[in-house]
Amino acid sequence: MSDGHQHNGHESVPSRQRRRFPGISSRAYEHPADRSALVALRKLSGFDTVFKALSGLLPERSLRLLFLSDSVRVSDRQFAHLNDMLRDACYILDLEKVPPMYVNQDPNPNAMCIGLDEPIIVVTTGLVELLDEEEMRAVVGHEVGHALSGHAVYRTVLLFLTSLAVRVAWIPLGNVAIMAIVTALREWFRKSELSADRAGLLVGQDLQASMRGLMKIAGGNHLHEMNVDAFLEQAEEYESGGDLRDSVLKILNVLPRTHPFTTVRAAELKKWEASRDFQRIMDGHYPRRDEDKDASVRDSWRESASAYAGEVKNSKDPLMKLVNDIAGGAGDLGDRVRRGFGGFTGPKPAPDGPPPAPDGPPPSGDEPPRDNT
Repeated sequence: MSDGHQHNGHESVPSRQRRRFPGISSRAYEHPADRSALVALRKLSGFDTVFKALSGLLPERSLRLLFLSDSVRVSDRQFAHLNDMLRDACYILDLEKVPPMYVNQDPNPNAMCIGLDEPIIVVTTGLVELLDEEEMRAVVGHEVGHALSGHAVYRTVLLFLTSLAVRVAWIPLGNVAIMAIVTALREWFRKSELSADRAGLLVGQDLQASMRGLMKIAGGNHLHEMNVDAFLEQAEEYESGGDLRDSVLKILNVLPRTHPFTTVRAAELKKWEASRDFQRIMDGHYPRRDEDKDASVRDSWRESASAYAGEVKNSKDPLMKLVNDIAGGAGDLGDRVRRGFGGFTGPKPAPDGPPPAPDGPPPSGDEPPRDNT
């Protein structure tokens, strides 16, 4: 806990009690799409063994040696305030083994959790210098959440496959096959980032600090010039603005990314904090780690499918609204196509006259009604 002193230029806030979650399963905070993939992978017999066998091909040993030799390892003697946050985060999420953390000289604010056998956490000097203590606490909790979920393994594989795709680019169709896997992994990893944001909130237990941290990552250390509500309004404008062309551009922009856009992360986290799921966790009602082996793959995939369907149904994005309309049998698709892109964003014009008569006779009373969905 904080003692109210100064640590390397960071003023600590007065210590306060934070709720702890003994035995909590990562399923408690994972995004449904992230959770379904992880539950399925954990059910695969020998999956971890196969991944560890890949360790000879992956640059994990090289990365560990690199950070050990050219970064500063966090301890009670180096970056002590970060060491306190790390231990506190592991205590709150009940992670028995505290992963090693390194501070790497890099002006870009960033953090990651990688590793096959044992996860390691790396934060850059740019991030340490940018965030205050409570904001940094949420970031450390975010990375500990990655470790608890086992994301480090798949993140390492993603790094390897991305590197491999570059090496085999000259092989016909070789790069296409690898990039198909990379694209799928990136979609999963973007959802895993939303999961880790939730873990950061469970550790910091301060939504405003989490929001400020995301704003600073987007706009730098000018907090007096920024406003959380205005920042969230950007997410609303991004989600609902434009036409089908903008929807396509959004997809193309996000495909190469491993992280969702910052405003989207802020909006998603705020939405989760206001949910019943979050409140139940804070009240002590959450899935336990010792129940993970009994988790149903089918139920997890059902929840994931429901989450994606909910995103489409509630989305204000023009393309998602079109998909929802088609799925619901609403609107005259042919007429909208004839009117071009504006036909998908503007209101449907009223007919000039009465609707045309049907081509055939009306159905008899014995004919069951048709389902147009």
